[in-house]
Amino acid sequence: MRFAVLGAGAVGCYFGGMLARHGHEVMLIGRSTHVDAIRARGLRFQSRTVDLRLPVQASTAIEAAASADAVFVCVKSPDTQGAARALRHSLASHAMVVSLQNGVDNAAMLRAELTQPVISAAVYVASEMAGPGHLLHHGRGDLEIEDTPSSEALARTLLDADIPTRIARDVRATLWQKLVLNCAYNAVSAIVQLPLDAMPQRDALRETMRDVVTECLAVAAAEGVHFDDTPAQIVERIEAAIPGGQYSSTAQDLARRKPSEIDYLNGAIVRRGLNSGIATPANRTLLTLVKMLEARA
Repeated sequence: MRFAVLGAGAVGCYFGGMLARHGHEVMLIGRSTHVDAIRARGLRFQSRTVDLRLPVQASTAIEAAASADAVFVCVKSPDTQGAARALRHSLASHAMVVSLQNGVDNAAMLRAELTQPVISAAVYVASEMAGPGHLLHHGRGDLEIEDTPSSEALARTLLDADIPTRIARDVRATLWQKLVLNCAYNAVSAIVQLPLDAMPQRDALRETMRDVVTECLAVAAAEGVHFDDTPAQIVERIEAAIPGGQYSSTAQDLARRKPSEIDYLNGAIVRRGLNSGIATPANRTLLTLVKMLEARA
Protein backbone atom coordinates (compact mmCIF):
# COMPACT_ATOMS: atom_id res chain seq x y z
CA MET A 1 0.00 0.00 0.00
CA ARG A 2 0.99 3.60 -0.52
CA PHE A 3 0.69 5.71 2.63
CA ALA A 4 0.75 9.43 3.23
CA VAL A 5 1.23 10.85 6.71
CA LEU A 6 -0.19 14.33 7.21
CA GLY A 7 1.61 15.77 10.21
CA ALA A 8 5.12 14.34 10.22
CA GLY A 9 5.75 14.70 13.95
CA ALA A 10 6.36 12.20 16.72
CA VAL A 11 3.27 10.08 16.01
CA GLY A 12 3.30 10.33 12.23
CA CYS A 13 7.02 9.62 11.87
CA TYR A 14 6.77 6.58 14.14
CA PHE A 15 3.97 4.86 12.25
CA GLY A 16 5.22 6.07 8.86
CA GLY A 17 8.68 4.81 9.77
CA MET A 18 7.38 1.40 10.79
CA LEU A 19 5.53 1.05 7.49
CA ALA A 20 8.61 2.16 5.53
CA ARG A 21 10.75 -0.39 7.38
CA HIS A 22 8.44 -3.09 6.04
CA GLY A 23 8.59 -2.02 2.41
CA HIS A 24 5.61 0.30 2.05
CA GLU A 25 5.84 3.50 0.05
CA VAL A 26 5.47 6.34 2.56
CA MET A 27 5.13 10.08 1.99
CA LEU A 28 5.67 12.22 5.10
CA ILE A 29 4.00 15.64 4.88
CA GLY A 30 5.08 18.20 7.43
CA ARG A 31 7.02 21.31 8.29
CA SER A 32 10.05 22.33 6.25
CA THR A 33 12.43 21.81 9.19
CA HIS A 34 11.70 18.07 9.26
CA VAL A 35 11.09 17.70 5.53
CA ASP A 36 14.44 19.23 4.58
CA ALA A 37 16.29 16.96 7.02
CA ILE A 38 14.45 13.85 5.82
CA ARG A 39 15.11 14.66 2.18
CA ALA A 40 18.80 15.21 2.89
CA ARG A 41 19.53 12.30 5.22
CA GLY A 42 16.42 10.12 5.45
CA LEU A 43 14.23 9.71 8.53
CA ARG A 44 16.36 8.86 11.53
CA PHE A 45 14.37 6.21 13.39
CA GLN A 46 15.86 5.58 16.82
CA SER A 47 14.66 3.34 19.64
CA ARG A 48 16.21 1.28 22.42
CA THR A 49 17.08 -1.44 19.90
CA VAL A 50 17.63 0.26 16.52
CA ASP A 51 19.08 3.43 15.03
CA LEU A 52 18.18 3.55 11.34
CA ARG A 53 18.09 5.96 8.43
CA LEU A 54 14.93 5.28 6.45
CA PRO A 55 14.72 6.51 2.83
CA VAL A 56 11.17 7.86 2.94
CA GLN A 57 9.70 10.58 0.76
CA ALA A 58 8.87 13.93 2.36
CA SER A 59 7.04 17.07 1.29
CA THR A 60 5.58 20.27 2.70
CA ALA A 61 2.74 20.15 0.13
CA ILE A 62 -0.54 18.51 1.03
CA GLU A 63 -0.97 17.62 -2.66
CA ALA A 64 1.72 14.97 -2.09
CA ALA A 65 -1.05 12.79 -0.60
CA ALA A 66 -2.77 12.49 -3.98
CA SER A 67 -1.48 9.01 -4.85
CA ALA A 68 -1.92 7.47 -1.39
CA ASP A 69 -4.17 4.50 -0.71
CA ALA A 70 -4.36 5.52 2.96
CA VAL A 71 -3.72 8.86 4.63
CA PHE A 72 -2.84 8.99 8.31
CA VAL A 73 -3.95 12.33 9.77
CA CYS A 74 -1.60 13.12 12.65
CA VAL A 75 -1.97 16.89 12.93
CA LYS A 76 -2.87 18.53 16.23
CA SER A 77 -6.59 18.75 16.91
CA PRO A 78 -6.80 22.55 16.35
CA ASP A 79 -5.53 21.95 12.80
CA THR A 80 -7.92 19.14 11.87
CA GLN A 81 -10.60 21.17 10.12
CA GLY A 82 -8.07 23.10 8.03
CA ALA A 83 -6.28 19.89 7.11
CA ALA A 84 -9.55 18.25 6.08
CA ARG A 85 -10.46 21.16 3.83
CA ALA A 86 -7.04 21.06 2.21
CA LEU A 87 -7.25 17.28 1.72
CA ARG A 88 -10.64 17.56 0.07
CA HIS A 89 -9.04 18.41 -3.28
CA SER A 90 -5.92 16.25 -2.86
CA LEU A 91 -7.16 12.70 -2.22
CA ALA A 92 -7.78 9.81 -4.57
CA SER A 93 -11.41 8.70 -4.55
CA HIS A 94 -10.44 5.23 -3.28
CA ALA A 95 -8.27 6.48 -0.42
CA MET A 96 -9.09 5.82 3.22
CA VAL A 97 -8.39 8.43 5.89
CA VAL A 98 -7.23 7.33 9.35
CA SER A 99 -7.31 9.74 12.29
CA LEU A 100 -4.30 9.06 14.56
CA GLN A 101 -5.07 11.94 16.91
CA ASN A 102 -5.92 12.81 20.49
CA GLY A 103 -9.46 13.79 21.43
CA VAL A 104 -12.88 12.46 20.52
CA ASP A 105 -14.04 14.87 17.80
CA ASN A 106 -11.44 14.64 15.02
CA ALA A 107 -13.06 11.92 12.91
CA ALA A 108 -16.34 13.86 12.86
CA MET A 109 -14.50 16.96 11.65
CA LEU A 110 -12.83 14.95 8.90
CA ARG A 111 -16.09 13.31 7.83
CA ALA A 112 -17.77 16.72 7.60
CA GLU A 113 -15.31 17.76 4.89
CA LEU A 114 -14.42 14.53 3.06
CA THR A 115 -16.29 11.94 1.01
CA GLN A 116 -13.66 9.23 1.53
CA PRO A 117 -14.13 6.75 4.39
CA VAL A 118 -12.68 7.92 7.71
CA ILE A 119 -11.45 5.52 10.40
CA SER A 120 -10.95 6.63 14.01
CA ALA A 121 -8.04 5.21 15.96
CA ALA A 122 -6.79 5.40 19.52
CA VAL A 123 -3.01 5.71 19.52
CA TYR A 124 -0.71 4.42 22.24
CA VAL A 125 2.89 5.40 21.54
CA ALA A 126 5.60 7.22 23.49
CA SER A 127 7.80 9.09 21.04
CA GLU A 128 9.26 12.50 20.34
CA MET A 129 11.07 14.42 17.65
CA ALA A 130 14.57 14.73 19.09
CA GLY A 131 15.66 17.00 16.25
CA PRO A 132 14.90 17.74 12.59
CA GLY A 133 13.99 14.46 10.93
CA HIS A 134 14.94 12.50 14.08
CA LEU A 135 12.28 10.26 15.62
CA LEU A 136 13.05 8.93 19.11
CA HIS A 137 10.80 6.08 20.23
CA HIS A 138 10.44 5.44 23.98
CA GLY A 139 7.84 2.68 24.07
CA ARG A 140 4.65 1.05 22.84
CA GLY A 141 3.29 1.75 19.37
CA ASP A 142 -0.11 0.10 19.16
CA LEU A 143 -3.46 1.11 17.71
CA GLU A 144 -7.13 0.40 18.32
CA ILE A 145 -9.06 1.20 15.17
CA GLU A 146 -12.72 1.68 14.40
CA ASP A 147 -14.67 -1.24 12.97
CA THR A 148 -15.48 -0.30 9.36
CA PRO A 149 -15.60 -2.25 6.07
CA SER A 150 -11.98 -1.20 5.42
CA SER A 151 -10.62 -1.92 8.88
CA GLU A 152 -9.79 -5.61 8.59
CA ALA A 153 -7.55 -5.10 5.54
CA LEU A 154 -5.90 -2.10 7.17
CA ALA A 155 -5.32 -4.01 10.40
CA ARG A 156 -3.66 -6.88 8.50
CA THR A 157 -1.32 -4.45 6.77
CA LEU A 158 -0.41 -2.78 10.06
CA LEU A 159 0.13 -6.09 11.84
CA ASP A 160 2.42 -7.23 9.02
CA ALA A 161 4.44 -4.05 9.69
CA ASP A 162 4.87 -5.04 13.37
CA ILE A 163 2.31 -2.45 14.51
CA PRO A 164 0.05 -4.15 17.09
CA THR A 165 -3.48 -3.34 15.95
CA ARG A 166 -6.85 -4.27 17.34
CA ILE A 167 -10.29 -3.51 15.90
CA ALA A 168 -12.31 -1.86 18.67
CA ARG A 169 -15.86 -3.08 19.23
CA ASP A 170 -16.85 0.38 20.51
CA VAL A 171 -14.38 2.96 19.24
CA ARG A 172 -16.25 5.81 20.94
CA ALA A 173 -15.62 4.23 24.33
CA THR A 174 -12.02 3.53 23.33
CA LEU A 175 -11.44 7.17 22.37
CA TRP A 176 -12.99 8.30 25.64
CA GLN A 177 -10.66 5.98 27.56
CA LYS A 178 -7.71 7.59 25.80
CA LEU A 179 -9.13 11.07 26.50
CA VAL A 180 -9.40 10.28 30.21
CA LEU A 181 -5.82 9.03 30.22
CA ASN A 182 -4.62 12.21 28.50
CA CYS A 183 -6.61 14.47 30.82
CA ALA A 184 -5.14 12.72 33.86
CA TYR A 185 -1.46 13.20 33.12
CA ASN A 186 -0.85 15.42 30.07
CA ALA A 187 -1.42 18.85 31.60
CA VAL A 188 -0.01 17.87 35.00
CA SER A 189 3.28 16.78 33.40
CA ALA A 190 3.46 20.09 31.52
CA ILE A 191 2.73 22.26 34.56
CA VAL A 192 5.11 20.58 37.01
CA GLN A 193 7.71 19.71 34.34
CA LEU A 194 8.12 16.12 35.44
CA PRO A 195 8.39 12.99 33.30
CA LEU A 196 5.30 10.83 33.39
CA ASP A 197 6.79 8.06 35.50
CA ALA A 198 7.83 10.53 38.23
CA MET A 199 4.32 11.87 38.85
CA PRO A 200 2.80 8.87 40.69
CA GLN A 201 5.55 9.16 43.28
CA ARG A 202 4.03 12.47 44.48
CA ASP A 203 0.91 11.86 46.56
CA ALA A 204 -0.53 15.31 45.81
CA LEU A 205 -0.23 14.72 42.07
CA ARG A 206 -1.87 11.30 42.36
CA GLU A 207 -4.79 12.91 44.19
CA THR A 208 -5.06 15.59 41.50
CA MET A 209 -5.06 12.94 38.78
CA ARG A 210 -7.79 11.04 40.65
CA ASP A 211 -9.92 14.22 40.87
CA VAL A 212 -9.46 14.83 37.15
CA VAL A 213 -10.46 11.26 36.31
CA THR A 214 -13.53 11.45 38.58
CA GLU A 215 -14.78 14.49 36.66
CA CYS A 216 -14.02 12.86 33.31
CA LEU A 217 -16.03 9.77 34.21
CA ALA A 218 -19.01 11.88 35.28
CA VAL A 219 -18.97 13.79 31.99
CA ALA A 220 -18.53 10.58 29.99
CA ALA A 221 -21.50 8.99 31.78
CA ALA A 222 -23.64 12.01 30.89
CA GLU A 223 -22.79 11.30 27.23
CA GLY A 224 -23.61 7.61 27.53
CA VAL A 225 -20.06 6.29 27.93
CA HIS A 226 -19.56 4.21 31.07
CA PHE A 227 -16.42 2.80 32.68
CA ASP A 228 -16.22 -0.31 34.83
CA ASP A 229 -13.19 0.85 36.82
CA THR A 230 -13.14 3.38 39.65
CA PRO A 231 -11.03 6.56 39.34
CA ALA A 232 -8.41 5.05 41.66
CA GLN A 233 -8.20 1.90 39.52
CA ILE A 234 -7.84 3.97 36.35
CA VAL A 235 -4.99 5.99 37.87
CA GLU A 236 -3.28 2.76 38.93
CA ARG A 237 -3.62 1.38 35.41
CA ILE A 238 -2.17 4.58 33.95
CA GLU A 239 0.79 4.36 36.33
CA ALA A 240 1.49 0.77 35.27
CA ALA A 241 1.58 1.71 31.58
CA ILE A 242 3.67 4.90 31.79
CA PRO A 243 7.06 4.65 30.03
CA GLY A 244 10.14 5.84 31.90
CA GLY A 245 11.62 9.26 31.19
CA GLN A 246 8.89 10.43 28.81
CA TYR A 247 7.28 13.86 29.06
CA SER A 248 3.69 14.37 27.92
CA SER A 249 2.93 15.82 24.50
CA THR A 250 1.63 18.98 26.20
CA ALA A 251 4.92 19.33 28.10
CA GLN A 252 6.83 18.88 24.83
CA ASP A 253 4.65 21.49 23.11
CA LEU A 254 5.23 24.07 25.83
CA ALA A 255 8.97 23.36 25.90
CA ARG A 256 9.06 24.09 22.15
CA ARG A 257 6.84 27.18 22.56
CA LYS A 258 4.13 25.58 20.42
CA PRO A 259 0.35 25.67 21.03
CA SER A 260 -0.85 22.54 22.80
CA GLU A 261 -4.03 20.49 22.41
CA ILE A 262 -5.29 21.42 25.88
CA ASP A 263 -8.57 22.81 24.49
CA TYR A 264 -9.31 19.35 23.06
CA LEU A 265 -8.26 17.45 26.19
CA ASN A 266 -9.14 18.97 29.58
CA GLY A 267 -10.89 21.77 27.70
CA ALA A 268 -13.22 19.26 26.07
CA ILE A 269 -14.20 17.95 29.51
CA VAL A 270 -14.87 21.49 30.76
CA ARG A 271 -17.08 22.32 27.74
CA ARG A 272 -19.01 19.07 27.93
CA GLY A 273 -19.39 19.49 31.68
CA LEU A 274 -20.95 22.90 31.17
CA ASN A 275 -23.37 21.46 28.62
CA SER A 276 -24.36 18.67 31.03
CA GLY A 277 -24.43 20.76 34.20
CA ILE A 278 -21.45 18.91 35.70
CA ALA A 279 -18.82 20.83 37.64
CA THR A 280 -15.24 20.17 36.50
CA PRO A 281 -13.02 22.32 38.76
CA ALA A 282 -9.91 20.12 38.52
CA ASN A 283 -10.01 20.03 34.73
CA ARG A 284 -10.80 23.75 34.57
CA THR A 285 -7.80 24.55 36.77
CA LEU A 286 -5.45 22.52 34.57
CA LEU A 287 -6.91 24.14 31.45
CA THR A 288 -6.40 27.63 32.89
CA LEU A 289 -2.83 26.97 34.01
CA VAL A 290 -1.74 25.49 30.69
CA LYS A 291 -3.36 28.38 28.78
CA MET A 292 -1.42 30.81 30.99
CA LEU A 293 1.83 28.96 30.27
CA GLU A 294 1.06 29.03 26.54
CA ALA A 295 0.49 32.79 26.69
CA ARG A 296 3.75 33.32 28.56
CA ALA A 297 5.65 31.30 25.97
